[in-house]
Amino acid sequence: MYPALSKFGKVDIILSGSNSTLDISLPVKYRSQGLSLFYSQCGKLDYWKSWKNADYYQIKRDIESLPVSLYDIVLNDFDYITAQACKLRKHPSIQFGHQAAFMSDKTPRPDNKSILGEYILKNYAKSNAYVGLHFERYDSFIFPPVIKKEILESTPRDQGHITVYLPAYMNSCLEKIFKEADNYIFHWFLPDIHKPKIDGNIHYYPVNQEFFNESLVNCQGLLTGGGFETPAEALYLGKKLLTIPIKGQYEQQCNAYALEKMGVKKLDFLNELTKSQFFQWLESKNTIDTKPEYNNLQETFEFMLNKFL
Repeated sequence: MYPALSKFGKVDIILSGSNSTLDISLPVKYRSQGLSLFYSQCGKLDYWKSWKNADYYQIKRDIESLPVSLYDIVLNDFDYITAQACKLRKHPSIQFGHQAAFMSDKTPRPDNKSILGEYILKNYAKSNAYVGLHFERYDSFIFPPVIKKEILESTPRDQGHITVYLPAYMNSCLEKIFKEADNYIFHWFLPDIHKPKIDGNIHYYPVNQEFFNESLVNCQGLLTGGGFETPAEALYLGKKLLTIPIKGQYEQQCNAYALEKMGVKKLDFLNELTKSQFFQWLESKNTIDTKPEYNNLQETFEFMLNKFL
């Protein structure tokens, strides 16, 4: 999105959060430790670790020092620091991104709605206006996913391996299960891996965008959490997909439910009790043959500028 935004004027970026594992090749002008989510070893949100790792005095200082008034427009992808800085200075902002789609009641939710989850989605990063991204156009202000140029210009192939990105699962949780499926090769991306290595049928990789793109483009299927961007790219590439939403993270539960409605397989967790379902998915064929719409950004930015500026 950065090149597309740069056509409209000078763009400065604030990067907020303390547990990112992906290198970002963008000109970041402001950084904040912000508020970040942390996970247990085997698929759950760790509320205590998320709470204790937040430096609330620094958060207050970051809010007070972020110079949002210098900018004609502030686009906020669900960041608390930016939202509070705009509120403090009464400066207008647009929440632009996946979470903004949940301002619409038409966006899919599971039957067991979370009261706390709904409150967080609608109040954590409040803005003056909302422009959402989701798998489908559920409402007038919701647009299709943004797909990276590298994915759009790629030629998908099936080289037989399974790409795995489950940031809430550590090695010890799933190694035994993967090794039981020894007729499959797994490309497993983990934050504590610093260089590629191979152990039997498991190929371990660091969380690296170039490695991941190549693996995804050439995989047979993707095993991932209940995120948004990665499943959207897998659907665009026509890959078989299995989601395991992080327990306790309501947004991921909603995403997995939306994908289920589209025909994507979901597991609540992966362990000895559910591994037979996982093995069945490995042997199954991809049943989703419709390539989803993707966002070329021009329509989205024109909508944003015409409606809110």
